[in-house]
Amino acid sequence: MITSEDLRFFQAISTHPSLAAAARALDVTAPSISQRLQNIEKKLQVQLMHRHARATRLTDEGRLLTERAAAILADLDDLQQVMWNHKNQISGKLKVLAPLGFGNDYVAPLMAKFRQQYPEVTVELELSDTPDWSAGHTWDLMIYIGELKDSSLRKSVLAPNRRFLCASPEYIAQHGAPKCPKDLLQHACIALRENAEDVTMWRFTSVDNGKQESVRVHPSLASNEGRSVKQWAIDGHGIILRSEWDLAPQLQSGQLIRLLDQYNAPSADIVALLGTDRRNRCLRTNTFLELLQQNFKRQPWLSAI
Repeated sequence: MITSEDLRFFQAISTHPSLAAAARALDVTAPSISQRLQNIEKKLQVQLMHRHARATRLTDEGRLLTERAAAILADLDDLQQVMWNHKNQISGKLKVLAPLGFGNDYVAPLMAKFRQQYPEVTVELELSDTPDWSAGHTWDLMIYIGELKDSSLRKSVLAPNRRFLCASPEYIAQHGAPKCPKDLLQHACIALRENAEDVTMWRFTSVDNGKQESVRVHPSLASNEGRSVKQWAIDGHGIILRSEWDLAPQLQSGQLIRLLDQYNAPSADIVALLGTDRRNRCLRTNTFLELLQQNFKRQPWLSAI
């Protein structure tokens, strides 16, 4: 089967009076011109040129090929221009996958704002605490919080995000506060099941000496929904390990109190995951990513603190 490169090549040599003249114009050897022409004729199983010592002449099939090639190549060039224009227009459908709680609070409003700014765009937001990028790679962008296991995706950090251990004043008054990570084994712990992570293995690093400690907690309450987990803690049912973006208002108001602040839990930066590099993404995706970066750089969840 002939290719667009074959068509362009034949169109180029057909405008010259001889293969030697075509070779000089294309800055290649005459034998290479002749060999490639023979290959094209072999593919089509027709003779395209009459070769003479000092000149060439198109056969009827050769003239037909040049006419059709001109139309086909013009259509291909037009298609390429259309695709380039489409890539560089803020239009089409923007599909985003985000965590349930964070997506509700911070991503959904930004997508509505983006739609207002660019009315040629339609938006689709899916919220899930068990995201699966691998299912068809149908998303333009995925917002992720937690341990990232797939290194094949392009990552753009949107904001830092610490994890804090905390409980309500009522729980602490009744049960006391843990003094070290191992004390958690004597407390009611609440787990959030998300991202297929090992959510019962709580890890800590000492601020003073950098020593790492891990505790396998046995949750008295667990859920895959972050709001339920936080409300249980606020109501005094146990200790939670949660993200700063979610706890900031309650820590500020005193509904929750940070525990073991002499230890750091592993952070969980808020990142955007993308399947391609910037050059190969459509403009709507890059523009929305910039909007996320601008808004989350200032960490709006800390605005009340």
